[in-house]
Amino acid sequence: MSRRVARQVAFQTLFQIDVGNCDVEEALQQRLADAVLDEANEQYVNEVVRGVYAYRAALDAQINDVSTGWRADRIGAVERSILRLAIYEIVFRDDVPVPVSVNEAVELAKRFGDDDAPRFINGVLGTVVRDGGFA
Repeated sequence: MSRRVARQVAFQTLFQIDVGNCDVEEALQQRLADAVLDEANEQYVNEVVRGVYAYRAALDAQINDVSTGWRADRIGAVERSILRLAIYEIVFRDDVPVPVSVNEAVELAKRFGDDDAPRFINGVLGTVVRDGGFA
């Protein structure tokens, strides 16, 4: 399976944790049991979900800093989960090129977000990239 599918599984897991207020390990176990991923992509999902969860406060602070007029807790859960995932990749994952992180986040927004989500996600991530990651 592709990294795109793994990224979607990671997004869905993060969304489930955010909306369902469920345990990270429980959500990971459930999502990975339902997914068909090779070992490398399963490891990616585990690392990204745990990393986003560990740095959630810092990621949300970054979202607050760059999304003019919006706070992370006021952004829809879909968009918030996508932004957390993408910013985590941009800042912490050397194996994912920045343009790929941005493009994949926009694609997730097209698939799971509302009509304005792709433009919003692209704008926020563009600012993060321009500002060089964490403020």
